[in-house]
Amino acid sequence: MELYLDLFSQPCRSVYIFAKKNNIPFEFKQLSLMNGEQYEEEFGKISLIRKVPALRDGDFCLAESIAILQYLAEKFKTPDFWYPADLQQRARINEYLSWQHMAIRWHGSKMFWLRVMIPKVLGVDVPQDKLDAALEDLNNSLKLIEDKFIQDRPFIAGDHISLADLVAIVEIMQPVATGLDVFEGRPKLSAWRDRVQAAIGKELFDDAHQSIMGAQESVKLMDASKMQFFKPKILKLFM
Repeated sequence: MELYLDLFSQPCRSVYIFAKKNNIPFEFKQLSLMNGEQYEEEFGKISLIRKVPALRDGDFCLAESIAILQYLAEKFKTPDFWYPADLQQRARINEYLSWQHMAIRWHGSKMFWLRVMIPKVLGVDVPQDKLDAALEDLNNSLKLIEDKFIQDRPFIAGDHISLADLVAIVEIMQPVATGLDVFEGRPKLSAWRDRVQAAIGKELFDDAHQSIMGAQESVKLMDASKMQFFKPKILKLFM
């Protein structure tokens, strides 16, 4: 089985961590989104969506991180707590997975682009009002994660880590990689982060986040010319 991943990407990190933590055998196919490798002809045979993560299991190809996580959980019969058979626990996880796409995922990604990629790679100054608005949206999502999804539970679905916690933590780490400490002043979120990290294992957690946590330095070495083709689209999307 092959997993096509770029660990700069939050969804790729969730799939990578899940496969590694559950000792799922796979071949790591590194793909660079920033270099546009998702648009190469060979990858198009794996995923017409041209996004990562992507999975190839024999003749079977699958896109979208949530679908991949669920496929891996069911195919490899991972421990039940990841995606429980219990109707209400699974519904709680599905609720978070359904919500996060246009909330914390979008808001965390936007902060990363506005604070790192757009100014440091594309060379475009980001107006302060854009940064302030993006931070307000991010804070609103983080508050919902605390008040709605974690509440007084150790993890989103109860007493054990699940796919919901895994998908949540990788998204929250994206703005952290810009130098923004989203855990400061949020003891509930910080304690939850510590529990998730402990459940994953610090070594694996750090391994998965090594590239993104070094992004502020590594982007200085990027070939900005490769992103110029996408510059108008990026600015329209985030600015």
